[in-house]
Amino acid sequence: MDSGRERAIKAAQAAAEKKAHNVVVLDLRGIFPVADYFVICSGRSTTHLEAIARDIQEELGKSGEDYFRRQGTPQSGWILLDYGSVVVHIFSEEARRFYDIEHLWGDASIIMQNS
Repeated sequence: MDSGRERAIKAAQAAAEKKAHNVVVLDLRGIFPVADYFVICSGRSTTHLEAIARDIQEELGKSGEDYFRRQGTPQSGWILLDYGSVVVHIFSEEARRFYDIEHLWGDASIIMQNS
């Protein structure tokens, strides 16, 4: 298993443990030149979005992984954590419906899904 895939699954598991909704890992290898995997999940409130982001950062940090950049805020409804080959998208439910990333990347394989 490649390290990007392991990192994506670890991030998805951390989100699921924090009760994120509809956690999905997309395999973008060969169709997106910037990242190999997207982790996409939803939270119920601004506090929940921040808690999910914090737990993902802490979990990946345990193995020395640190994000290159973080964009967005809980108040905006979208937090993005860029780990290089893995990009984590943490959405409010409304923002997730609006941006519909899963549909935009419909050619990607789903390697993990947790409702």
